[in-house]
Amino acid sequence: MNKVVHFEIPFDDESRAQKFYQDVFGWQITKFPEMDYFLAITTPSDENMKPKEPGSINGGLLKKDPTGNHPVIVIDVPSIDDHIAKIESAGGKTIMPKIEVGDFGLYARVQDTEGNIIGIWQTLKAC
Repeated sequence: MNKVVHFEIPFDDESRAQKFYQDVFGWQITKFPEMDYFLAITTPSDENMKPKEPGSINGGLLKKDPTGNHPVIVIDVPSIDDHIAKIESAGGKTIMPKIEVGDFGLYARVQDTEGNIIGIWQTLKAC
């Protein structure tokens, strides 16, 4: 089974969204270096921001765009290319083509048969 490993919450107003999630849930929001992306640390994590508690996940905040106007779950896959092919073969489609995220991994957004947009992630380098 492929696990849900991350979530993304889009925003219109960066500081308003950060304040909301910090004040309401106590999350630590930190800007990801060299990207317009903010990590949302939701659980005790190691120095690489990996959750220490089994089953816990962290997420991110990012500006809304056409591929992400609603929260997105991100699923870990062993091969992003194989999963894009599986998704398209099963009636889904690619919404945002595969991109490299530093040397950490590959990321894409796809749409399922019900119109839901999800993220898929392939780790390249263990954090």
